[in-house]
Amino acid sequence: MKTEVNKPDNRPKIVDTYDKMGLSKSAKYFRKNKKARDKKKAYDTAYHDNPERRAYRAELARERRKRGMMGTAKGKGKDISHKKDGGFAVEDAKKNRARNRGKK
Repeated sequence: MKTEVNKPDNRPKIVDTYDKMGLSKSAKYFRKNKKARDKKKAYDTAYHDNPERRAYRAELARERRKRGMMGTAKGKGKDISHKKDGGFAVEDAKKNRARNRGKK
């Protein structure tokens, strides 16, 4: 998406507004490339439609409801995560979602 911005000398300058929007590189890439976006959407749809994934999400949602976090300010910015011993823990969404991302 391109927009025109006037410079001090009144000459229009084309500015790429995606850079101003704070989008990640991958978000910019998928916005510009329909074929890649469609391929990613097909993969994501198949992944999240998997019965194991659905059960996993349902288990977390059940725990959020039980703790009164579902749809309330109490649960805002928090996630229920699985612990190694099989239990659940409440933690910041940012920390939970950053874990196990294959950082280089």
